[in-house]
Amino acid sequence: MNIGLVIVGDEILSGKRADKHLAKIIELLAARGLSLAWARYVGDDPARITADLRDAIASGDLVFSCGGIGATPDDHTRACAAAALGVALELHPEAKALILERMADVAREQGQPFEPERADNVHRLNMGVFPAGCRIIPNPYNKIPGFSCGHLHFVPGFPVMAWPMIEWVLDTHYRHLHRATSVRERSVIVYGAMEAALTPLMEELEARFAGIKVFSLPSVDHPQHGRHIELGVKRAVPGEGDDEGAYAAMLEGLRRFGAQLGPEMVR
Repeated sequence: MNIGLVIVGDEILSGKRADKHLAKIIELLAARGLSLAWARYVGDDPARITADLRDAIASGDLVFSCGGIGATPDDHTRACAAAALGVALELHPEAKALILERMADVAREQGQPFEPERADNVHRLNMGVFPAGCRIIPNPYNKIPGFSCGHLHFVPGFPVMAWPMIEWVLDTHYRHLHRATSVRERSVIVYGAMEAALTPLMEELEARFAGIKVFSLPSVDHPQHGRHIELGVKRAVPGEGDDEGAYAAMLEGLRRFGAQLGPEMVR
């Protein structure tokens, strides 16, 4: 199952806030032997959000969506998810109970009476209005839940909430996908070669070794190695594929090519 990420918010695209989700989610997945297949950024445009979520549904992938599930006018993700799924929005009973519990906690902390019928408190219940048939994702930070619809999982944009919620989803619903972490990449610095000249070797390796991907990372101004290519192999799925054999064959091919080799790296 491929894993995708949708990050919602004008503030990311405008530069008002720097995205922190991409790097962290790659880290959370890697800790479980998983990897991210794709990511999309989208502003607070309902049509675009809906289109991206429809694509996510059609993909059949496991997808996390961060942001836009609050109750302010620029929070469109809940409604867009319902539109993409073709279902109605409804107040989720468990979400309602958790939101009321959170409001009671806040009133108690502030020494104020809890007034659930007060207009602002009634409005806060909109944070529990989800597409029909969805399940909640617990929020350990402030109890306001996210929601899951099939393999699409929606969490807030705040990292302090989103990241533990994503971990909960991975560990609760997708533990069967976890793989023991193992060496996934082997690479070498290659000096004085062009990517085009190395392409036939790369294609040969991928055809010869099932489950192996070959990668090429060129650099023109590296402070230590200057102009070079980092050429390597990695397992398409952690724990599967003969990466050691593929790497040995790659080194042999580079030596036949007459390439000047630098340091080797294992990750």
